[in-house]
Amino acid sequence: QVQLVDSGGGLVQAGGSLRLSCAASGRTFSTYAMGWFRQAPGKEREFVAAISRSGGTTYYADSVKGRFTISRDNAKNTVYLQMVSLKPEDTAVYYCAATPQNYPAVWGLRRYYDYWGQGTQVTVSS
Repeated sequence: QVQLVDSGGGLVQAGGSLRLSCAASGRTFSTYAMGWFRQAPGKEREFVAAISRSGGTTYYADSVKGRFTISRDNAKNTVYLQMVSLKPEDTAVYYCAATPQNYPAVWGLRRYYDYWGQGTQVTVSS
């Protein structure tokens, strides 16, 4: 079992930056690929980014490509989402999630993720 704790959200002006963190419990962190999703008010939860077990492969939604960077530190059981050039449309609750599937083809699909963090609010003002 994996427990995930998201942090790092906040209020930032458009064009600003934030770094989200997701700390995982347990000694099996490196056996999971990790993803970030977000959910804006009145909208479905959508995929943002994912990273393979080793960190060698990453995958991004088109809406964040070039602005967001996902990374992980397996020694610290932590995955990060560095966000720059933030836009008001990035406003959402951001969730990290863990999947045993190490194939990019499924990383964008919520049903493949077994564990979820509690979410952290990101608000970008215009």
